[in-house]
Amino acid sequence: MPGNIPRTQVRRQDFSALQLPCGSCPRWFKTVAGRTKHCLAAHPVPPVVPRASRSPELNFEMNVDEGRTDYDIDMGDPPRQPSPQPNIDTEFFGPGNRLYRNYHMGLDGKPCDADGIYLPPGAPPPPPENVASDDWTPFRSRAEFETAEFLYTQNQMSAGQINRLLDLWASTLAKHNDRPPFADHRDLYAVIDSSPFGDVKWQCFTVAYDGERPENPKPWMDDKYDVWFRDPREVTRNMLANSAYANEFDYRPYREYSTENDQRQWKDFMSGDWAWDQADEIAKDPNTLGSTFVPIILGSDKTTVSVGTGNNEYYPLYASIGNICNNVRRAHRDGLAIIGFLAMPKTTKEHADEPTFRNFRRQLFHSSLSKILSSLKPGMTTPEVARFGDGHYRRVVYGLGPYIADYEEQVLLTCIVRGRCPKCMAPRANLDQDLLCRCRDYVEALIEEGPLGNLWNEAGIVPELVPFTNDFPRADIYQMISPDILHQLIKGAFKDHLVEWVEKYLRHVHPKRRAEQILDDIDRRIAAVAPFSGLRRFPQGRGFKQWTGDDSKALMKGHVPTDIVRAFHALLEFCYLVRRNIITEDVLVEIEDALSRFHHYREIFKTSGTIPTFSLPRQHSLKHYIQNIRLFAAPNGLCSSITENKHIKAVKEPWRRSSRFRALGQMLLINQRLDKISAARVEFTRRGMLAGTCLSAAMNALVQDVPNANVHNTFVQLAKTPQWKKCAQTVPALAEELSIPRLPDLLAQFLFQQLHPDDHRDPCDVPLAECPRYLNKILVFNSASSRFYAPSDLSGSGGMRTEHIRSSPSWRNEHSRYDCVFVNTDSDLPGMRGLEVARVRTFFSFKYRGNTYPCAVIHWFDKVGDTADEDTGMWIVSPAGGASKHAVIHVDAIYRAAHLIPVYGMEFLPQGFKCHDSYDAFRTYYVNKYADHHAFEIAF
Repeated sequence: MPGNIPRTQVRRQDFSALQLPCGSCPRWFKTVAGRTKHCLAAHPVPPVVPRASRSPELNFEMNVDEGRTDYDIDMGDPPRQPSPQPNIDTEFFGPGNRLYRNYHMGLDGKPCDADGIYLPPGAPPPPPENVASDDWTPFRSRAEFETAEFLYTQNQMSAGQINRLLDLWASTLAKHNDRPPFADHRDLYAVIDSSPFGDVKWQCFTVAYDGERPENPKPWMDDKYDVWFRDPREVTRNMLANSAYANEFDYRPYREYSTENDQRQWKDFMSGDWAWDQADEIAKDPNTLGSTFVPIILGSDKTTVSVGTGNNEYYPLYASIGNICNNVRRAHRDGLAIIGFLAMPKTTKEHADEPTFRNFRRQLFHSSLSKILSSLKPGMTTPEVARFGDGHYRRVVYGLGPYIADYEEQVLLTCIVRGRCPKCMAPRANLDQDLLCRCRDYVEALIEEGPLGNLWNEAGIVPELVPFTNDFPRADIYQMISPDILHQLIKGAFKDHLVEWVEKYLRHVHPKRRAEQILDDIDRRIAAVAPFSGLRRFPQGRGFKQWTGDDSKALMKGHVPTDIVRAFHALLEFCYLVRRNIITEDVLVEIEDALSRFHHYREIFKTSGTIPTFSLPRQHSLKHYIQNIRLFAAPNGLCSSITENKHIKAVKEPWRRSSRFRALGQMLLINQRLDKISAARVEFTRRGMLAGTCLSAAMNALVQDVPNANVHNTFVQLAKTPQWKKCAQTVPALAEELSIPRLPDLLAQFLFQQLHPDDHRDPCDVPLAECPRYLNKILVFNSASSRFYAPSDLSGSGGMRTEHIRSSPSWRNEHSRYDCVFVNTDSDLPGMRGLEVARVRTFFSFKYRGNTYPCAVIHWFDKVGDTADEDTGMWIVSPAGGASKHAVIHVDAIYRAAHLIPVYGMEFLPQGFKCHDSYDAFRTYYVNKYADHHAFEIAF
């Protein structure tokens, strides 16, 4: 850049090529903050939280008659094994030998060569293909690949904008006789299409009705329906070979136990009994011994891409494998792939409700699935050799695993009558009646023996339909139905049932006007709850339409009977327990207890005449959760929220990028290109070609010696920028600003504690004369960030989550906001017994004897009672009084943010009450353990 800059031109910062290495991996960064953020995410170190002391406390025929065979009947669940089998391989697992695993001895995932010959133990994988380290085929360079990835995947730039950008780029390179990496968007697309990585072509088959035709055929009988799909076998093999999650992959079924008490726990899919039982069945064939069992997890759900322009609907089909860890599947790191778009037959309103058309539409679904999955069938009985992400070859045996679906999809899958349970034979009028589980053998026997007309009413079976699983070995669709936290619990039992029942109850027991007043007050109470990081707020109360698991959970104590409050308590506890990342045998007992209490307290809605029955499929589904957890491990790895989130990347965004004319073909091509770019990144990463950044790779030729960085892993840190204007800059000024005259003394006691960590006296007992005084310059901050391990919540694949804690006198230039926090006072005690709640008045830092101390001025809350409130399950606290109500603590003593809900009592909330006054206007508060799943796990 020229040195003489015209005065009318604003001086700009020059591009900086200065790079900082990670020190733990090959990546490079421009700033220390960027490097630190990467280290916390990619190389987390378990936090050691210091204690804070506190002064006092295709066209094919569809024949619905095929696929029925005779089977031996075996009803009910397969027998569970509460203790390890004798034929097992036991190994310690994880740090500190705190866990051990019993691995399956039959299907134990032994490495083999490309011909399927098993290798001796400890043999290394075959060397990778001899590819030059600078071979970016089909791209010419790293810059070209990363440009393609940025434009097509990350920015999703349109063709016209790509051409515009390349023209601008070319104008800056013309004087150097150089040119941009691509000529135009067509060149970019052609290069991506020529990539050999992740190349699974889309195929199509056509389906037509081939049944009996009346004299005047209905219009839909002459239509043909296209089904687009990708070979699921090839998609599965690509997942197996993906090196990105080679270290987050289970090669064999196992059962995991604690070494302390031999208590079993369930986490990832392969730790469940279903995978073990399938391996037992497969291992009966001696030719399969030593193979790797690969469960195919499926999911489907209709989705609408545009309501305003024609209500365009698509019916995507997804596939995953059970070997990858739950966190990989939830994080969508290519662990869930779209493998098809199913047909959605439509007809005129006149014929839409005819049984013939409805059965055709349902059977079309099953026949399409059978056709799409047919390439997997040979590998379900005869092992085939596949390469895995760790470089080894292994023999694999496929099997159809759990199916992720909401209730409407479960009815379609299991060929039952709507209103019945897809898992058991309970009658529609009394779903909670204890009856045997559905199974393929029993249903087949009923269809063979009983009159078809009675099956609809007595067993809830649609006998004309043949499930797609009848075409595959070891596949029982009734057992394959997985739990669905999103639709069964959050949107079902909680929102559509319990919340609606409360409104119905109030309208039933009160006059209309009184009920409206109470509902308005509940709206005001919800709106008045203090803001909290990650918790959506509804300023207009409960008049909203879409709910998620972390939406406002302010309870209604004071306006409804205690039994209703306790029903909320029990159901919320059930939801949070089943959502845990790891579920132990003790947690199963807690789940059963929560369900029992919910069933007991919900009776008030029936006895009061609010609702006539609890015989509802989603209410009933709660009874099957313990069984499903034992079968499939933690339910959070099989929730329909996974497929619904995938709709965005696989359906909605490609549709928006299309021209809207015959959009499906364009969407298929977009998905194929996205997969090719993703697969290319995995391959180039495996070769070590993507170390650092494009710039750092170019600079390596110039920079020969870069010192290693000393990165500090911080779990609570202050904001990057301090507050300079209208803010105290010395300790006395801060004491005056906060109206805490004792602040200098509190800071002196804090310094004494920091300088004398081995002195176990309470700071209040130390004479002030012995405490160092500091009255000089300080830096004040309006926020801090807390980083903690919360795998049960939405987090990175490593389970780390970051939230911000605010302490601002002018939040968003409107009002003050001073958040509350959990402070660690005794990490040896469980839950709230080792934690205290405090409100942050301000964050500040200062230097003393060469050390920087990041601190917080807090106002303590006192616990009310020695246990949580019996009705709500939440602890109650009140703002502390007296001389010891304030303290100065190190920010590392802060565990994370806390959320408090006022104890409203019987009084109505005044009109115009604002949420920012919530922490100042009440005497007591609930510690909201339902704010998120991590809070539920610590605030007990």
